[in-house]
Amino acid sequence: MRAWQMPELGDPWDVMTATDLIVPVADANRIRVRVLATDLNFADILQCQGRYQVKLDPPFVPGMYSVGEVLDTGGNPEFSIGDRVIGPSVDGCGGFAEEAALAADQATVLPSSVDPVKMCAMHVTYGTAWFGLHLRGHLAPGETVLVLAAAGGVGSAAVELAKLHGCWVVAAAGGASKVAACRELGADEVIDYNSEDLYERVMALTDGRGVDVVYDPVGGKYFDIARRLVAWEGRLLVIGFASGDIPTVPANHALVKNYSIVGVHMGGYRGRDATPFKRCYDELTQLLLDEKIAPLIDSVTDFDELPSALKRLNDRATVGRVILVP
Repeated sequence: MRAWQMPELGDPWDVMTATDLIVPVADANRIRVRVLATDLNFADILQCQGRYQVKLDPPFVPGMYSVGEVLDTGGNPEFSIGDRVIGPSVDGCGGFAEEAALAADQATVLPSSVDPVKMCAMHVTYGTAWFGLHLRGHLAPGETVLVLAAAGGVGSAAVELAKLHGCWVVAAAGGASKVAACRELGADEVIDYNSEDLYERVMALTDGRGVDVVYDPVGGKYFDIARRLVAWEGRLLVIGFASGDIPTVPANHALVKNYSIVGVHMGGYRGRDATPFKRCYDELTQLLLDEKIAPLIDSVTDFDELPSALKRLNDRATVGRVILVP
């Protein structure tokens, strides 16, 4: 099979090598699938660089989550040949290939009517947003929400889910095209933090109160601004560090303003408590089928274009999700 392999750690657009590999072996712990779609994530880039919390030793095939068609069940009775499934890859047999190995205990059979590209675009981003806003953030209708990097994958998902929940949403993004995308998502207010002062605009929009919930997948310098924008008894949701910089916070600031800093690590529930996943994806799949959510897709890339697509993602030149169809 054709696959993109990391022979050593580094920037994937420079280091990844297109090669022919033996197809993954299915067993009691993993199923083998023909890859229909794989989403590109900042986490994939970090993992290739050796900077992600889940580390792989080279050589490995990246691509954390895929939609695929089951080719070999490995004897797992809950799957049948030809099933369309989605799930995380295992053992370095990722989705940046024609075939992948998915974790048998974490793969989910999908309705045949689900579009694999849309499902793949939704899976990680909307799952992260759901875990952040609902499971960890306890979002209530009528609350105010600030979403950073709102034109990105997890940001755009958070805008849609917060609006569906009856919240007032301020979307912050950088650049005219990303600001326009946020307006199309239905954000109540949009801020271009390339040309506007994020702190001043949010405080003006909220009459100096700040917001109930900040959804921050960026980290870095924006985290310091974000914490100052959290209202009394608000929640600052730590989604990730797309900026590459992990921030710190003065504990006295959280004490004085009585707000919570809440970590959101969806993958951390694997092996601890898998029950939220079923509720999460039952709800999200139905919303997708009912066309109540529409994942923002920047582009669909083929096998040969993958390195340049990852570079665009790293350079923040994308609006929404980038999906590989090998």
